Amino acid sequence: MSVKKLKPVTPGQRFKVVNNNDVVTTDKPEKSLLFPIKKSGGRNNQGKMTMRYIGGGHKRRYRLIDFKRDKKGVEAVVESIQYDPNRTAYIALLKYEDGEKRYIIAPNGLKVGQSIISGDDNVPTEVGNAMPLSKIPFGTIISCVELRPEQGAVLARSAGTFAQLTAREGRYVSIKLPSGEVRMVLGDCLAMVGAVSNSDHQLIVSGKAGRTRWLGRRPRTRPVVMNPVDHPMGGGEGKSSGGHPRSRKGLPAKGFRTRSRTKQSNKHIIERKKK
Repeated sequence: MSVKKLKPVTPGQRFKVVNNNDVVTTDKPEKSLLFPIKKSGGRNNQGKMTMRYIGGGHKRRYRLIDFKRDKKGVEAVVESIQYDPNRTAYIALLKYEDGEKRYIIAPNGLKVGQSIISGDDNVPTEVGNAMPLSKIPFGTIISCVELRPEQGAVLARSAGTFAQLTAREGRYVSIKLPSGEVRMVLGDCLAMVGAVSNSDHQLIVSGKAGRTRWLGRRPRTRPVVMNPVDHPMGGGEGKSSGGHPRSRKGLPAKGFRTRSRTKQSNKHIIERKKK
């Protein structure tokens, strides 16, 4: 994977950095796994705007991703690596021995024609394979981690992210998450071996405001230029900005912790994420 800096032939291309997409092998998605996406434009069922700065954007179709990897003990061959407009990572199309096709989040280093498998026993620790955390060796780079057995992957799913298995104690294993948090997860939860693909995503520069509009984001008004009635940081004479950074509801931003101290899952967190 690599990025490409364009020649400044137009103002919009002067600072533009795009993904080379040299890993992508086809631009035709699997029709049986496509579903329509209905856009709300930030409006509710009465037509009133309940979310600001949403609207427009290119039309998309959802690719159904297999986050559960519940087809165990059956080998699958990677047919293609594809771009997914709904997420930052690439996706891989798998074809199982019985003919069924499924999409998964593509890990770094996955190649077309490679065989991968999901299961509990005798599954090798190779890129793309899914297995319980209790069967994965210490120090292994993993991604697409479940929080509860058979829930489906919820952790480390975006481009370039990964977790690391650090310890094992009884029914639980300790994993270090992309945020730096160390957390205990049940050993029965599945995880995929390898880091998520498209690690160069963080280097992309849009180059112009229009590309943000294509993604369905409308222009955002800075709170500092609002009036006091609209935002706690509004008001003041000239360029004077108001007080401490906070949300529209007055909740402090920039490091203020909003997690409940009485949350049941707090006992599973060994080390909090770094500030």
